[in-house]
Amino acid sequence: MERQVLDNLKQWFSDYCGTFHTPDAEDQQNIALKEEHTLHVCDNMAAIARDLSLDEGSVMLAEAVALFHDVGRFPQYRKYHTFRDGISVNHAALGAKVLIENKVLGNVLKREQDLIIRAVTLHNVFTVPEGLDPDALLFLKMVRDADKLDIWRVSLEYYSQSEAERASAVGLDLPDTDGYSPELLESLHRKKMVQMTALRTLNDFKLLQLAWIFDLNFAYSIQVVAERRTVERIASLLPDTDEIRNAVDFVRDYAAGRLREP
Repeated sequence: MERQVLDNLKQWFSDYCGTFHTPDAEDQQNIALKEEHTLHVCDNMAAIARDLSLDEGSVMLAEAVALFHDVGRFPQYRKYHTFRDGISVNHAALGAKVLIENKVLGNVLKREQDLIIRAVTLHNVFTVPEGLDPDALLFLKMVRDADKLDIWRVSLEYYSQSEAERASAVGLDLPDTDGYSPELLESLHRKKMVQMTALRTLNDFKLLQLAWIFDLNFAYSIQVVAERRTVERIASLLPDTDEIRNAVDFVRDYAAGRLREP
């Protein structure tokens, strides 16, 4: 991909987001949050691509994937006032539909169009499908890592804010109580994800976010998790029980082992 093509795509994205701006303070906060999230994911994506020593054309293609990965969030929120796919719509499939119906990628090479659409469509799947060609798999894995790195940033900011400061949609409408589900702890010890629909409390979401460590694909991502002390910061926000401490230690040991890999 060439720089001018990427710049044009960024301008389209900015203009598109502008059509969702609203005088309603709560709604605007949630829309602005997704705009900012997208820009951070673009930065993460470019950093991963450069760490993998991809050429500059591929780095820019990676940024384009990140730019559009959550484009479906905007019409999703406008219609349903939530970011929970399970009670609204699959935002990834909706994002691909937005790109296709608006002919956003008309000036992009056909091969690059296919890679962008595929990555946008699949970036939120529970399990990466088998049979993807190597390039599609690479960009999909990259955007899944880049997305998680910034969702952790967004969530940790949310957890530290007062109720009045919080962007309402970040907590997925989950109750902020002391409770948590044993199934989430079990999934951590099995290095498994659970479906978002299984979450019952905000603590469940925090435990799910710890489990995301097992789904990271690249050394760069693990390094960022370590530098930002992501595991420790999420752990500090969970109930101080023996079973929580054991689960956190398990995740921390796994991350440390990944850091030692050549």
